[in-house]
Amino acid sequence: MTDGDGIVLGTNQYGKAENRVVRVYRDTPRHRIRDLNVSTALRGDFAAAHTDGDQRDILPTDTQKNTVFAYAKEVGVSSPEEYAVALATRFLVAAPSATGAQVSVQEYVWDRVEVDGQPGGHDHSFVRRGTETRTCVVTVQGRGADQRVWVVSGLQDLLVLKTTGSEFRGYLRDGYTTLEEVDDRVMATSLTARWRWSGTDGVDLDAAYASVRQQCLAAYATTYSRALQETLYAMGRAVLGTHPQIAEIRFSAPNKHHVLCDLGPFGLTNDGEVFHAADRPYGLIEATVTREDAGDPGEAWTAVPAFA
Repeated sequence: MTDGDGIVLGTNQYGKAENRVVRVYRDTPRHRIRDLNVSTALRGDFAAAHTDGDQRDILPTDTQKNTVFAYAKEVGVSSPEEYAVALATRFLVAAPSATGAQVSVQEYVWDRVEVDGQPGGHDHSFVRRGTETRTCVVTVQGRGADQRVWVVSGLQDLLVLKTTGSEFRGYLRDGYTTLEEVDDRVMATSLTARWRWSGTDGVDLDAAYASVRQQCLAAYATTYSRALQETLYAMGRAVLGTHPQIAEIRFSAPNKHHVLCDLGPFGLTNDGEVFHAADRPYGLIEATVTREDAGDPGEAWTAVPAFA
């Protein structure tokens, strides 16, 4: 739509960001918990709301928020992905002018408190697990027989470190290069990974998340790394080799540099024992590992924070 001056409305969407939902299951004495941060967005023909302030096609963001909480009870949270698909599908029913809906979910994981060696942990007491967050982004486009669903699962802030088994040598040098080559170094990163499913029919998404996480950790631990890039590629190959329904996986890995401290002024030797953990600046390594026949990703990555 144009106002006759050559200025037009571009891409737009609206929704309710960061709805904090905690769903507790009390159907047995051993309770279960899903702790979620849910953001919703609708796309479609909402030009009149921008150009004329006409709200007749707008599903209020407060209604979206209410649906997020109501669906945690009505539909439940068997997995973040299935919950997100249900929400996105519902929004397209409730908002006829919307052509697509995207629901992003972060899940904060709670482990059971261990008490006196009790097998499996306490029935209703939990402790929050580190910095790692499980994520998913679900996009639903269209309605009826033409409806398309894209699911991107992921994790972020998975902190990993190895004290050996990594080197960095043979790189380009010029007049500004001061970095010394190392044949044994500490390699650490805070890993973000997102993987696009070609389809999720028959997939236990909770079990798949645990498997992908473990595949990444195992590849990180066992790959002799001549660069963080090599490790990311090994992770991706391990994941795709194990899960045929994953079309591609994308990684973002900031290099958490550990700089060997000079203890010489104190009359001490430092044989790879004492390091300064530098938080910035840092190398940022990003990569996509994909199948040759992965196919068109469609809307899967639209509005997903970009990397690789």
